[in-house]
Amino acid sequence: MEEKVMDKNYSMKTIHRTIKIIKSFSLTKPSLSMTELNEMTGISIPSLQRILSTLVYEGFLQRNEKTKKYQLGMELYFLGNLVQKNSNILNAAMEVMERIREETSESVSLNTLFQNKSQKCIAFLKSYHELVTEIHIGLVSPLHAGASAKVILAHMTEDEIRKYLESHPLEKFSESTIHDRDKLVDELKQIRQNGYAVSYGERVKGAFSVSVPIFSSIDHVEDSMSITIPIARMEEYDVNNLISILKGGSSEVTKKLLQRSDSLDF
Repeated sequence: MEEKVMDKNYSMKTIHRTIKIIKSFSLTKPSLSMTELNEMTGISIPSLQRILSTLVYEGFLQRNEKTKKYQLGMELYFLGNLVQKNSNILNAAMEVMERIREETSESVSLNTLFQNKSQKCIAFLKSYHELVTEIHIGLVSPLHAGASAKVILAHMTEDEIRKYLESHPLEKFSESTIHDRDKLVDELKQIRQNGYAVSYGERVKGAFSVSVPIFSSIDHVEDSMSITIPIARMEEYDVNNLISILKGGSSEVTKKLLQRSDSLDF
């Protein structure tokens, strides 16, 4: 019995190590050497060699024989495409997001609640302009700063908001970031009442964003859709018109999600 428990624990440890290795790669660090992976993960070289060899064999990593560095493999790309094709929110939102970008020529993003404590960008369509505030897919950020995050936080229950504020410091990213709890709570109530949130450089200096909630079911929000524009170009736009465009898009996405949810009820 003890041996089975040890085997199970060893297997779980190996899985966690493997995930840690894959998550070490990023847009700023797309290629990593074994030494770098050792430093970043703390995994011993012998264990690292075994796991890397398996990941390369299975196609999850590629190894450049000249540089001896590793990068993410095509198998992850194939799996990512599979996720996208089967993701309700992405399938429902992408066509709408593309239409909003065509109408505004500005960047449009889709964010989702991540681990009940932050938001993660899951889709981004880049502006057609040269001056762009770029958001990377996979970017994780706190819920108290920025329109896309605040609109998700605002639609949580009062108890969930209270727990979030008690357990997360309100980090100040710029002079515009709200770091007073009472002031933030008041703004969240206003956001919920208005059905949208705006941000002038709260998380990223020089960036304006407006965001609306997407309802996956009646009164339940885990996603938001946003338009992001450099503040230097804001004079070209009517904010109320941007809000109207986003709200129309959100209603369309929400309708699709509710229809799919109803079709699954037997």
